[in-house]
Amino acid sequence: MKSIAKAAFIASFALVPLALSAAEPTAGARTDLYHVHFAKAAPGKAVQMQENMKKADPLAPMPDHVIVLRHQDGDAWDFVEIEHLGTKITLDAARQPVPPAQRNIGDWHTDTYALGPPWAQFSKAMGIDGADKAKTAGAAYTVSTYRAVPGGRDALDTFLSEPPSRPSDTSAGSVVLQHLEGADWNFLSLVRYDSWQSFGTNESNSVADTAKGQGGFFKLRELVAHHTDTLATRVAP
Repeated sequence: MKSIAKAAFIASFALVPLALSAAEPTAGARTDLYHVHFAKAAPGKAVQMQENMKKADPLAPMPDHVIVLRHQDGDAWDFVEIEHLGTKITLDAARQPVPPAQRNIGDWHTDTYALGPPWAQFSKAMGIDGADKAKTAGAAYTVSTYRAVPGGRDALDTFLSEPPSRPSDTSAGSVVLQHLEGADWNFLSLVRYDSWQSFGTNESNSVADTAKGQGGFFKLRELVAHHTDTLATRVAP
């Protein structure tokens, strides 16, 4: 997808190419690189930004390996674009700047490179592989960022990567990305629900567990210094 100021971000890096690779030791199946782009539209420009983010970027290494989500409730961003980059990417300063008409539809944005699973696993979890894209058009998503307490990254990673607690957890798929370069979060969690009704059931179950003094609410507060949760709907694909 063609995200706002992505070209400017790439062009601002250095005067020589910089290579990023996922070939270092990683947790679990995090073998691939992802670019996470949070963006806030300028006042009155949300429609234009949405249309812009839905356009394929001809310079992207894999233009169809992307998901774009739109804010429903939660944090301050309007859109998040998560693009799969494979296992290695080179950033080059020799790139044309973003045209003013495109640049001016955005208020602010952040760009982060993260480690995650292979695309086949990511796309299946998010419901966007093959024929699933049509079947999951009404899916609900939660997008959460986490910054661990000092010395607590491994424990937080383990907690976020735990399998769903069935039957109270009604999620249909999830992915956890690990920060490599960029924003101040350590982990980004993406969770898909088959419908908003399914999400509502999950939340009702969670509230019931928390009222009993148990569940993830209490454990999470031991592990994070800061986190955000945002409900979102899918814009693309």
